[in-house]
Amino acid sequence: MTDLQSQSEHTKGVYYALAAFLMWGLVPVYFKSVAHISPVEVIVHRVIWSAVFLLLFICLTRRLGDLIALFQRPSVLYGLALSAAVISVNWLVFIWAVSQNMIVEATLGYFINPLISMIFGMVFFAERLRMMQWMAIALAAVGVLMQVILLGHLPWVALVLATSFAIYGALRKKIPVDSITGLLMETLWLTPIALSYMGWLYSQDQLQIISASAETVYLLMCAGIVTSLPLMAFAAGARRLSLTLIGLLQYIGPSIAFLLAVFYYDEPMDSQRLLTFVLIWTALAIFSAESILFQRRKRHPRIPLAQEA
Repeated sequence: MTDLQSQSEHTKGVYYALAAFLMWGLVPVYFKSVAHISPVEVIVHRVIWSAVFLLLFICLTRRLGDLIALFQRPSVLYGLALSAAVISVNWLVFIWAVSQNMIVEATLGYFINPLISMIFGMVFFAERLRMMQWMAIALAAVGVLMQVILLGHLPWVALVLATSFAIYGALRKKIPVDSITGLLMETLWLTPIALSYMGWLYSQDQLQIISASAETVYLLMCAGIVTSLPLMAFAAGARRLSLTLIGLLQYIGPSIAFLLAVFYYDEPMDSQRLLTFVLIWTALAIFSAESILFQRRKRHPRIPLAQEA
């Protein structure tokens, strides 16, 4: 791949990642609207309607052959089964947290997640950080630590969300499959479980969609789009960008969700929590500025490159 092609792929990756994190930042609004439905049933609808949406998309774009070919690659199939299990845990904990008015703690998890992603990048992908990047990470870590101290207890919701999504990102980076086909296969792995659970709920007269309003039914059917679009964009971005850059860009989503939680859903915030928010955004600004300068210097070799740590 030429330098020009590499730069083009990097730019596409940034756009995909930005789209994913913007959508994820707004997703609490959707899950608040279906908070009267059991979190596990919402997961069931996420899986089933995502499978339907992605199958339609693949058929319309004439990519069904890619899905069929996937069944001849057992190692990829098993890898996607593992990533499906990991992301389902993430979904369940997040939906439960939103329904319990714990959006702030959930966003803390996604603030912690980039730090774990960067550690994974160094350990599993031999990614190296430059001096300014280390400074940005240190500043972000201070902000996250302050959040943990202010909560006054072990934030298990945040830790589960952070770890599960970091593992998911690392798995999807390693699995050699395109984002859409991979996501469809993940939902297909989960669909039999989802359908079985829905059947059990129906047999116990606990399937809430049956007695729900038309508006709620339509919202639950939209779970496939709400789930699939940001994951498609994220997977496409993760394949093109380093885990380090993905990690820092991820601050966009929880920052939007944090603002929604505080200013729209009236979850508590004081000046100390606001300070942690400012520290994390400052870290993102430093990292972004350093990355832009580094890319410019790469295009102009006469300008010395930033020294790597």
